[in-house]
Amino acid sequence: MTFTALRRIAPWIVLTAAVLAGCASGPPRGGSSDRDGADANPPTDLARVPDAEPRLETIRSGGPNKPYDVLGRSYVPITRDASFTERGLASWYGKKFHGRRTASGEVYNMYAMTAAHPTLPIPSYARVRNPANGREVVLRINDRGPFHAGRIVDLSYTAALKLDLLRGVAPVELQRITFDEIRTGAWRRDTGTDVAATPAPALVAASSSELAVAAVSPPSPAIPPAPLPPNEPASAPAAALTEPVADAPNARAYTTPARGFWIQLGAFRQREGAESFQQRVIAELDWLSPLLAVFSDASMFRLQAGPYPSRNDARIAAERIRDGLQLVPVIVERR
Repeated sequence: MTFTALRRIAPWIVLTAAVLAGCASGPPRGGSSDRDGADANPPTDLARVPDAEPRLETIRSGGPNKPYDVLGRSYVPITRDASFTERGLASWYGKKFHGRRTASGEVYNMYAMTAAHPTLPIPSYARVRNPANGREVVLRINDRGPFHAGRIVDLSYTAALKLDLLRGVAPVELQRITFDEIRTGAWRRDTGTDVAATPAPALVAASSSELAVAAVSPPSPAIPPAPLPPNEPASAPAAALTEPVADAPNARAYTTPARGFWIQLGAFRQREGAESFQQRVIAELDWLSPLLAVFSDASMFRLQAGPYPSRNDARIAAERIRDGLQLVPVIVERR
């Protein structure tokens, strides 16, 4: 449920919060148009709907990632890119909220691969597994909820169908997909090649021009119709995330390359210099935040943005960076 919808029913929540907080069976079944559930004639082949495709998305501060209160309980959303695993109960929500705004501001589509979580970054991606049958799906987190004891995620109708969870509340295992896993492709499990298990190639030696230090003063020495869902999720005030893992003060440096074209912004003898400069870049170009990474190469620490699928894509981004930071970045290919 979106924040707007939550605000409309606030008086009702005040009167029945105690009942809802302990409710495990959801709203009564029946013909009321205000009750949640599945469409009488859902689209065919929903089981073939592809999982969400994780991509790097800026984690904003504020918005759906701002602390909020629902039903007398306080929630503090995660505000950095970090690993996160959780076990608990999953529910799902359907036609009552179909077409309404989610906490992210996006329109809820019960037939898309999305989910609501109380505290994961918005936007974010997660893998959800049904331990009873071994089925897994990859979802995009774009909403807040559920707000019932023991429940950790509210699935879209299609996600619940693919996991065989339309019958009601059931245990699941959830794991957030990090920026590292998205960059390297390590999150994939459905291809013939397991990227995570494939040894990374040796770091490609760059030319002297590619190792040039960015032209800025560095901060350190530089170099079928289903039953009703178990209950409706209430959504919290909208918000969004910050500080991807590479942006955190103590972010580790990469020791293996992520394939593709990278834009080098600077090279430093000390890791602290690279990370300090990284924070300066984020302050000026927040859209670049999820793409930044520090690579450890011999005795140097290189701040780079990427990866981009082609040199031309990297060139276009490099021009934006040059205009925004007044420096001359260089493009490095990692194979």
